[in-house]
Amino acid sequence: MERPPGSDREALGQKRQWELNRANFDGHWQGPTRWYLRQPSGFDFQRPSLDIPQSTYAIAFSDADHGTWHGTGLRFAPGNERILPLSRNTYNSSGSCWQFPGAGGQSSLTMTGDVARCGHEINLFSGRSRSMLIALFEPMSDGSVQLESVGATAFRCQRGSIDPPRGPLASADELLERVCGWPGERHVLEPGVWPEEPSAAAPITGFEPAAFALHCHTAAFDDNLVCSLPDRLPAGPFQLQFGCLLRADHFAQVCLSFDAAHHLSRWELSRHQPPRAP
Repeated sequence: MERPPGSDREALGQKRQWELNRANFDGHWQGPTRWYLRQPSGFDFQRPSLDIPQSTYAIAFSDADHGTWHGTGLRFAPGNERILPLSRNTYNSSGSCWQFPGAGGQSSLTMTGDVARCGHEINLFSGRSRSMLIALFEPMSDGSVQLESVGATAFRCQRGSIDPPRGPLASADELLERVCGWPGERHVLEPGVWPEEPSAAAPITGFEPAAFALHCHTAAFDDNLVCSLPDRLPAGPFQLQFGCLLRADHFAQVCLSFDAAHHLSRWELSRHQPPRAP
């Protein structure tokens, strides 16, 4: 049977996503996980509700097409542990995983009141550091969707030398003001559209804190992670913002955009650095 014209390009795009997944996540990642859960009074992002002293994500590949994911210190897994096989042939069958060079994760493609739980895992890499944020949302009886919890982990790869801890900043406001005006570049992915070659970067004139801090829950976490999330999803289109000051001169930002039907329309990765002296 003759292949459809676009099938080869699609296969190459999926292969590239798998290869980026291997390059990003291959490692023996360890670090404390701190969960911030909704309380009757709301959220307190200064004090975690659940502190897991050590989570371990051991990810190894036996060859170019196969690997194993072994997680311990997990909030939802039975016995706090799970082992999953990894395979290029089955990777991202749901279309919810996404990879850029140095950034990757998985996202619910639909955030509506008829799903049990929806959420997003964002990972930003620098050297042998992996900074992870998880945001989980749950439906309410009135059909709305509200933020249920946020988890943050400052992973360090245990293979070879370990990156040192990052000096914390005082607040999300301080972190965002630190990078105000930094120029950068943006890459974009759309669900189900996996390019076989890196997309061209779009220049960004300068980082604007107000364009990041869109929601009432704008908070900073371990490893200089930061996010801006709504307490409840709005009725129309919206964005969810995640970021990390990976180095003193490098801020990475992931923006998730949803349309009016609350379907994920795009992932954007932006990287900002201070302007160069003339």
